[in-house]
Amino acid sequence: MDAQFAQSRVIWRPKNPERERMDSFRRIVNRTRGLKLKDFHDLHRYSVEDYRFWEDIWAYTGIIYSVPPTEIIKEGRIKEIPEWFPGSRLNYAENLLRFDGDSTACTSIRESGVAVHYSYRQLRNMVRNMAAALRVNGLQAGDRVAAIVTNSIDAIVIAFATASIGGIFSSTAPDMGVQGILDRYKQIQPKFVFSETEVVYANKTVDILPKATQVAKELLSVGLQNIILLPSAKTGKNVLNHQVPNSMTLSAFLATGDGRPLTFEQLPFNHPLYILYSSGTSGPPKCIVHCAGGILLNCLKDSSLVYGMTSDDTYFQYTTTGWMMWNSGVNCLASGARLLLYDGSPFHPDLETFLRMINDQGVTIFGSGPRFLSEVKGKGIEPLKIAPFESLRAVLSTGAILTAPMFEWTQQAFGRDTWLLSVSGGTDICQAFVGGVPMLPTHAGEIQGKSLGMKVEIFDPNGRNIEDTGEPGELVCTRPHPSLPIYFWGDEGDKKLRAAYFDTYPGIWRQGDFIVKNPKTQGFMILGRSDGVLNPSGVRMGSGEIYSVMERFSDVFDDTLCVGQRRPEDKDERILLFVKMRPGYNFSEELADRIRAAIRQSLSARHVPSYILPVEDIPYTVNNKKIEIAVKQIVSGSNIKPSGTVANPQALQLYYKFRYIEKVLEEQGRAKGKTKPKL
Repeated sequence: MDAQFAQSRVIWRPKNPERERMDSFRRIVNRTRGLKLKDFHDLHRYSVEDYRFWEDIWAYTGIIYSVPPTEIIKEGRIKEIPEWFPGSRLNYAENLLRFDGDSTACTSIRESGVAVHYSYRQLRNMVRNMAAALRVNGLQAGDRVAAIVTNSIDAIVIAFATASIGGIFSSTAPDMGVQGILDRYKQIQPKFVFSETEVVYANKTVDILPKATQVAKELLSVGLQNIILLPSAKTGKNVLNHQVPNSMTLSAFLATGDGRPLTFEQLPFNHPLYILYSSGTSGPPKCIVHCAGGILLNCLKDSSLVYGMTSDDTYFQYTTTGWMMWNSGVNCLASGARLLLYDGSPFHPDLETFLRMINDQGVTIFGSGPRFLSEVKGKGIEPLKIAPFESLRAVLSTGAILTAPMFEWTQQAFGRDTWLLSVSGGTDICQAFVGGVPMLPTHAGEIQGKSLGMKVEIFDPNGRNIEDTGEPGELVCTRPHPSLPIYFWGDEGDKKLRAAYFDTYPGIWRQGDFIVKNPKTQGFMILGRSDGVLNPSGVRMGSGEIYSVMERFSDVFDDTLCVGQRRPEDKDERILLFVKMRPGYNFSEELADRIRAAIRQSLSARHVPSYILPVEDIPYTVNNKKIEIAVKQIVSGSNIKPSGTVANPQALQLYYKFRYIEKVLEEQGRAKGKTKPKL
């Protein structure tokens, strides 16, 4: 245990913790509830023992509503997922558009570096025009609106207009392949799809129209009414292609609106807002439905109490619309903050230019991930020699593990007074389980504490709480909170939802993360996924998506196995794809290249394995399930003793040699990742 936490030294302390809004909130709770909460730990204890905490958050953040709730919580359709604030009526978009003035709401920047500013008044007008067109064309509460869209003002407007009516919004990034998009949108059957026509990334213009055409053709059979084509990211001009069925340009679609005023449908707290997606580890991605009230309340809790956002702040999270950090981040608008939207590569023309943009735009809270920070460090860039970052007060890292050495480097790189925080949550809740606490010091390699309202515990395989022992275990949440998903789309009887979260420890949410708590500092370290989710560059994805592409090669492969590999010496996780050839077929470089091309085209470049390797056998359980987790642990450096559930335990022995793929390939004089080692 001591060795595990050896690097956990203090690298940042709050100068005036009593002035933080979280501490102000603690004093308000003491006054209104007649309590004597002394510090953050007392406040957290109250937040997970008394449901009135969420009533306090409702009042503190100024939730806008037309009808107040009759109570805080009651039993829902799923025992473990209650209904929050029954009887209340509100609208998510109305809360995020509560400001209506000339201050800047959003600044949109592309690789060209040109910044376009939109005031809160302009944003409301854009949402009004979009909502009018959607209403005229038949959108009703509960209908789905999907988007293949960049992180731009268009994405914000479409999402908010949909929410104002009570529609359900879902988005994917334009770099996702056709199959990945269809695996998602065919399930939710959207009435409207908004799609980019061409995007610019790393100074390369990418034509999205062929992708939009295929998506539209497939979705017409499941209820698609129109696909609306967005203007070119390069020229700003409308692009109409008559080969895209049922398509119209954005300007033509908006012209169908009748100029009606912006109205906000008053809906239950639990009304569905967003559909996000699981990584697709075991089949098609699961469609995770989040409710408007839950997203709103929990995100405002963090923007207000953790980040202390006000109208003086500029928030920038480097993300695509396919990551939950986009859905979470837009909520900063309810605080009057300015939201910076960036579309493009942070590496074009170079990282220095990207960092200067953050400084020049006066970003106060910047979110990225360990991969980005490692790239900056690896290129020998010293941010403070590029720009002073005078406005920057917080750097947020999420999406993957931020190691202790990277904590140290990042803290030094952006200034000792800048608050560096690491956060871990999930698409499953569109929130954080553990994250930043502005009242506490930061220790290198550690997440500061549990999020307010989240009763996080660490369980061993037998369901025993081991968090104070310093032993690693499963991250679980033993008490409901408002941003639990309300259901999975198309999940009859909620069977998939229960299997995903509540089967391992009956009635208790299991997140699937391996976590450990430092008994001395009370900080947390995420050790990785406890399941088979792939996580290269902090982007979660599932082996099931890759398996679906591999079905095209079933004539030559008997079986395949896809896992992530992250050894102690590795900065990032990489994907390994193992293939078991059918009798009479040989593995070749040409075949490997065909596989890579198919995966890149159907999914994305991020899904392409670092290595494709032939193997003699693939391990299975007695229940005929592929064993991914054990193989991942083996290739990442662990020694595994096969359990009684392994049908062919000798197969696991075949994977130990793949810990050192480069060495084997080097000895054979092979090019990296191009061919197999001789086994």
